[in-house]
Amino acid sequence: MSPPVYKRLDIDNSLFLFIDHQGGLMSVVRDYGVDEFRNNVLATVALAKFFKVPTILSTSFDSGPNGPIIPEIPEALPDAPLIRRPGEINAMDNPDFARLVKESGKKQVIISGVVTEACVAYAALSLAELGYEVFVVTDASGTLAEHTREAAHKRMVAQGVQLLDWFAVAGELQRDWRRDVEGFGNVMASHIAAYRYLIQVHEAGKAVGK
Repeated sequence: MSPPVYKRLDIDNSLFLFIDHQGGLMSVVRDYGVDEFRNNVLATVALAKFFKVPTILSTSFDSGPNGPIIPEIPEALPDAPLIRRPGEINAMDNPDFARLVKESGKKQVIISGVVTEACVAYAALSLAELGYEVFVVTDASGTLAEHTREAAHKRMVAQGVQLLDWFAVAGELQRDWRRDVEGFGNVMASHIAAYRYLIQVHEAGKAVGK
């Protein structure tokens, strides 16, 4: 029996999808605290920006109670197309969204969104069925309760979807600290307080050693 293949993220073959990070939907997330979840989402956005990975944004019924996309995302990623789905819950059921995914030419899709068992899982399962390598950013995807999140995770894993937190996505895309020590360190320090202190100690140590 052959050993399992390690399918790791490739910066040149990846596509980020941010699905339904909308004000109304963000307000129902209960499996993470409000501040923690916002930080995780914006950290994932920062990764897409830092690594210059193609990105697609999407909202669902944003003229209704789901509300508009939180402004920090398009502000950070002004070149990313925003597909405003008029009603489709599964983003892949929207022809414009599905077309952009296909036209990207990327085979690895990194998904985050709200809520995990619906908007995230439906798109992830559809993409897996089409032969994409699908990676879900678990801590930048939120839902109403931990038990519904765990059920969604099991459903996706059963279909070959990989689950990563944003820190794991960061490391796998970076591959090697020497690619950009300062830039990568700044991304991490901006979203992990303990890492910010680590960088400060490191910088202070370098200054003393001069």
